[in-house]
Amino acid sequence: MPAEEQYVPLRRSLSSRRSFEYVVDRDDRGWTLLHIGARKGDLREVKRLLDEGMDVNVTAWGRKAQGVTPLHLAAEGGHVKVMDELLERGANIDARTKGACGWTPLHTAAKERNRKAVKFLVKSGAFLPDDINDTRFNPPLHYCPGLEWAYEEMQRLQQENLSSTGEYSYSSES
Repeated sequence: MPAEEQYVPLRRSLSSRRSFEYVVDRDDRGWTLLHIGARKGDLREVKRLLDEGMDVNVTAWGRKAQGVTPLHLAAEGGHVKVMDELLERGANIDARTKGACGWTPLHTAAKERNRKAVKFLVKSGAFLPDDINDTRFNPPLHYCPGLEWAYEEMQRLQQENLSSTGEYSYSSES
């Protein structure tokens, strides 16, 4: 087992350069304290862990947590304030899990049918391919039935942007 994956008590250690480094403790799911705080929506704990040097993009590794990040878990629970804090601290909005589908936090929020999380992620710039059926970037729709909300929100935001800039597009489709 690589040194960074060893299960050791969570502690800070002073390195030779006098900066703090986390030795990451993981539970049986491969989650860190940051994953747990994000899943619970505990903004105070998330801020504390990030202030102490925990990596905002730390991935969980276990049988069922193939690369899930704290942002995935906050999105799943619809914890918008936590998602905002994670993004402010540099979380990758388009982080993908490992495996066939490569779920992003947006896909996770859509799967849970969490409209406010979907709306927040779309407004924050989460990537969506032009075609909802593009399985290179989206999971198959039967795995993620809430994804249509993300596309509806994206279209609504595009319309808002067009009308606020005074540009209008005319289409033969109605």
